[in-house]
Amino acid sequence: MSNLDNSNSPSNYNNGYYNIGSMILIGCCMVSSWIFIQRWGQRNKVGPKTWPLIGAAVEQLMNFDNMHDWLVEYLSKSKTVVVPMPFTTYTYIADPANVEHVLKTNFANYPKGEVYQSYMEVLLGNGIFNADGESWRKQRKTASFEFASKNLRDFSTVVFREYSLKLFTLLSQASFQNRSVDMQELLMRMTLDSICKVGFGVEIGTLAPHLPENAFARAFDTANIIVTLRFIDPLWKVKKFLNVGSEALLTQSMKIIDDFTYSVIRRRKAEIEEAKTDSNNTKMKHDILSRFIELGEDPDNDTTEKSLRDIVLNFVIAGRDTTATTLSWGIYMIMTHEDVAEKLYLELKSIEEERANEEKVELIDCDIEDPVSFNKRVSQFADLLTYDSLSKLYYLHAVITETLRLYPAVPQDPKGILEDDILPDGTKVKAGGMVTYVPYSMGRMEYNWGPDAAAFKPERWLKDGFFQNASPFKFTAFQAGPRICLGKDSAYLQMKMALAILCRFYKFKLVQGHPIKYRMMTILSMAHGLKLTVSRCS
Repeated sequence: MSNLDNSNSPSNYNNGYYNIGSMILIGCCMVSSWIFIQRWGQRNKVGPKTWPLIGAAVEQLMNFDNMHDWLVEYLSKSKTVVVPMPFTTYTYIADPANVEHVLKTNFANYPKGEVYQSYMEVLLGNGIFNADGESWRKQRKTASFEFASKNLRDFSTVVFREYSLKLFTLLSQASFQNRSVDMQELLMRMTLDSICKVGFGVEIGTLAPHLPENAFARAFDTANIIVTLRFIDPLWKVKKFLNVGSEALLTQSMKIIDDFTYSVIRRRKAEIEEAKTDSNNTKMKHDILSRFIELGEDPDNDTTEKSLRDIVLNFVIAGRDTTATTLSWGIYMIMTHEDVAEKLYLELKSIEEERANEEKVELIDCDIEDPVSFNKRVSQFADLLTYDSLSKLYYLHAVITETLRLYPAVPQDPKGILEDDILPDGTKVKAGGMVTYVPYSMGRMEYNWGPDAAAFKPERWLKDGFFQNASPFKFTAFQAGPRICLGKDSAYLQMKMALAILCRFYKFKLVQGHPIKYRMMTILSMAHGLKLTVSRCS
């Protein structure tokens, strides 16, 4: 009988090897062709190198720690840069026309998006900074009314003055003891205390003289860092499911945050109810939480404790890190530009004398070697700073704005894409991808600001001594269009109050050898803090 099974014959082995080799060869040719096509297609385009499957991930990861400056390099050559990634494509834009299209003209096509919301939901919930659609519109309408309230403005002015003076006292002690301080850490404490007072109506005391640890503050910082890391951690959902690593720490932190927040909400609700039954209680609370609790009593308003929690935490995260970061970069810019420091000092001296004349008060003698008289003079100056007098400090306003131009608190802001679209410059964007406008790069582009774009020059914002705004689609530190920041005026108020008091009576000097570099996070904070020494001036 003949053997019909020839599967083990040498010829079949050879055929098998031939087929496998052919498949490998064809595969290599296909990959090579794909790479050639991609490289050929990109020969006249500006952007990072891309590879099969992983896109530009290699170059982006290699430049992660200095990504903002990495983007500056590309966007200085092209106003739009496309960066393919493994699961999506990022389109970075720095042209005001493209920014206006995304943030205003075709606003509905560029929401926060499900990807961004999934990262931030644990901390921001469905609050105004994480919401889209009708939920966002409803919150925006209510918040817009509240931020326009004179009561909130006056309450905020008092709070910002109070905590600026607390910061001043800590710096005064450091100056008399010849100690260096980490200004960024102190500013983070000041803004957290301030926003909790304005937002919750409670004193958490992180700026107390001994700089105590605070469970809520520590948990809030930890949660903020971890949700930011989700943007670059492809395994965060696995960690969350298994409750391990950073996600386990996030869960612990959120419990502390929520326990504190809900306890404050319930206590405030009880205080409001008690006030209704006490005819002698005429004291009205003007913090944001109290106002939203009162608005929630309307039968047509479906406010819950969860929605109140989301509202307050959204304002805390927006009003704390952004303001402290801007103040840190502002102080760094002032102390490294002597001409700016001198002009600012003269403006502050001038407003002090003007307000003293208006109020018909005699200025206290300022002996910088005597802590008592020195601190009394500072307190007197702070009392002269009102909302209206601060609004006359045009050079100070320009200094802050110029700081935000070069060091925007939010250096990148990604938006989802609902439907395919074409940007004004002809760039095609696909549904499911992301478009990111880049304030950090926009402020450094000569095609936006002229040949001196990289220079710190507050005078660019002044005309005949008065402050002049730029288009919000060119100066994007506060976003633009329907989502333009509602807290812009409040942020300027706090920053002007703090800098007016500090820069009128102090000079700052960077600790020798201290490195200044940004940390790659959602907020443009300083990676190593801002360590400096303080000297007094009269």
